[in-house]
Amino acid sequence: MIQKSKIIEIVDQHLGESPLFLVDVKVSGTNHISVFIDGDDGVPISSCIELSRHIESCFDREEEDFELEVSSVGVSRPLSMPRQFKKNVGREIAFVNQDGKKEIATLIAADDETFTIEKPVPKKKKKKDTPPEDPVVKLPYDAVKEVKVQVSFKSKKEDQNK
Repeated sequence: MIQKSKIIEIVDQHLGESPLFLVDVKVSGTNHISVFIDGDDGVPISSCIELSRHIESCFDREEEDFELEVSSVGVSRPLSMPRQFKKNVGREIAFVNQDGKKEIATLIAADDETFTIEKPVPKKKKKKDTPPEDPVVKLPYDAVKEVKVQVSFKSKKEDQNK
């Protein structure tokens, strides 16, 4: 079986200091290899093709057969590393906190240890003796179970008319 660590080594070496980076590698027991990459400015399909050819050139199919899939992470996969959070600052995210509650917020900052969100201000007025909750919250990455970027099909003009 092809080792996941070997694939990671090959990918990291190939991507080097480029704006592309490795997010995840999965290797099944039947040698189905899935490599997921991301980029600071997106991932062109030509980069996936180039990386796929590079990985294939490092193995001998006569020695061990495998199936290889190289793709960008896409919007359906959760954010998993600080670099992905940093590139998505300014976007709306949905996240599941440690209590299992799903929340929506705007990602306003990210560093190597934490990310900062701004929650929407509720329209309901709370009791007068309850202080308002601060809409800006700084969280460590391990304070959430899953974070996904929310895809919006609204035009900027629609957002401005709100």
